[in-house]
Amino acid sequence: MKKHKKTYLIDTNVILRFLLDDHEKFSPKAIKFMQQIEKRMKRAEIIAPVIVECVYVLEKFYKIPRSEIADKLCGILTFSGIANHDKNELIIALIEYGNSKIDIVDCMLAAFTTNDKMVISFDKDFRKLNCQYDQL
Repeated sequence: MKKHKKTYLIDTNVILRFLLDDHEKFSPKAIKFMQQIEKRMKRAEIIAPVIVECVYVLEKFYKIPRSEIADKLCGILTFSGIANHDKNELIIALIEYGNSKIDIVDCMLAAFTTNDKMVISFDKDFRKLNCQYDQL
């Protein structure tokens, strides 16, 4: 029987310490871990709520421009050790977020629509997004 590699679920604080390199103790550990993910020495997933929290903290607390946040997080999602099944949708959402004034959650909802999945909302921002959408 083939043994499966452990998959790590990366928390927001690890991503922030990696991107910001702002903590004497935690940043070097985060950088080393993320480099192992990048080189596929370890396998990991980044779930959507972690992406949302990263966006919120980087935008609201650190005042980083949306396009830079999108670029950095998309870059991480393309690391060869990232094993998300929803990687493409997350990247699409981040690109839309980086190129617009629409919030990240709405961008994610739009990215996850299909012919069989439609967003239902009162929010008119969905008119600006390329997605299956109906307004209440």
